[in-house]
Amino acid sequence: MNINSDLEGMQLALQWAEKGLFTTSPNPRIGCVIVRDGVVIGEGVTQPAGQDHAEIQALKDARRRGHDVRGATAYVTLEPCSHHGRTPPCADALVREGLGRVVAAMEDPNPLVAGNGMARLSAAGIEVASGLLAEQAYEMNIGFFHRMRHGLPWVRMKTAASLDGMTALHNGQSQWITGPEARADGHAWRARACAILTGIGTVKADDPQLNVRAVETPRQPRRIVVDSKLEISPQARVLEGGGTWIVAAAYHPEKEAELRDKGAEIIVLPNAHGKVDLPELMRELGRRQINELHVEAGGKLNGSMIREGCVDELLVYLAPTLLGDAQGMFALPALTELSGKHNLKFHEVKQVGADLRILARFNPH
Repeated sequence: MNINSDLEGMQLALQWAEKGLFTTSPNPRIGCVIVRDGVVIGEGVTQPAGQDHAEIQALKDARRRGHDVRGATAYVTLEPCSHHGRTPPCADALVREGLGRVVAAMEDPNPLVAGNGMARLSAAGIEVASGLLAEQAYEMNIGFFHRMRHGLPWVRMKTAASLDGMTALHNGQSQWITGPEARADGHAWRARACAILTGIGTVKADDPQLNVRAVETPRQPRRIVVDSKLEISPQARVLEGGGTWIVAAAYHPEKEAELRDKGAEIIVLPNAHGKVDLPELMRELGRRQINELHVEAGGKLNGSMIREGCVDELLVYLAPTLLGDAQGMFALPALTELSGKHNLKFHEVKQVGADLRILARFNPH
C-alpha cells in the first residue's frame, strides 16, 4: 500500500487503532504505521494490557516482512510512551531501531509521558511532529484522556425511547421500542466500554445479563450494579460468570457472603442520605482504571447520576413512534425556572436503521 502524504499515513494509523476498540483497555487504542519511500512496511495496533504496544507490533511486522526500518517514518496515533509500565518504553525501541521520523497525532496525557516520549525521540536525532488528526485520535480514546486528566471515567449514558421521550409503558413493557439495527449498535457501544453499570431497579424488573451479544468481541466489559440496600438475588443473571461489582450503601455480611460465593465483589460507598455516593463511585472507578463507563439504567438512577454531575455524554436512540403517558428517560425534579435546565451540546446525530441516534454532551471537550 502506498502513502502519499502525512495525512494518509495518519488516517491509516487511525484505522489500525480502531481494530483495538474492544480490547486494549485500560490502555489507549493506538495504531502505528511505518512508511519508507511512500510504501507501508509495518503496521500494528496495541494489544491487550501487558502485551505489545502498537509501535512494537509495527516494528515486528516490518521485520517479518523483511524490511529495514532505519530512516523510515512512523505514524502513531498517540505519543510513544517513555516509561516502564507493564512493557518497556516504545520511544526507546524507535530510537534503537533507527527511525528517521515520528509523527504523532497527540501528546500522551499520562503524566508519566506528557511530552517526554517526543522529547526522547528528538534528543536522539529523530525528526518529530504532532497534532495531525488530533481530534479523531482524541475521540478514539476519550475515556483514557478523561481518566488521565480528571481521575474519572468518561460516563456515557445510553437510553432508547419513543419520539416523545418514553422508555417503557407503566406496566413495564419496553421490548422493543427501537429496531434491531439500533440494538446492535447499542451493543457495539457496550463492547467498547470498560464497564457497564445499571441499578437494582433494572435488575429486578428485567433480570438483564448486561453483556455484549449482538456484536463479536473477545472481551466482555465489567458489570456493575448500584444496589444501596443489597437487594440483588444471588440468582440474578447479571452475576453469571462472576466478576460483577455490586455497590451498596451499607454492610450486610450474610448477604455479602452469598454474593461473593457467586464471584461478585461488594463495594460499600454510602452518602449522607443512606444511598450510594455516586460521585465517589466515579472516583473509585477511575482508580480502578475504568476509561469508559456505559450506563444502562432506569429513569430513577439516570436522573440521580445527572443531578450529581456524573454523566458526560448521552447516547439516545429515538424511535419514530409515540407512546403517550409512559415512563420517561430521566427522573429529574420539576423546574420552576428555565435557568435550572441541564444544557448539552449535540455532538453527533445519525440515523441507524429506522431510528435516530443522538450523542449529546454535558461538558464538551
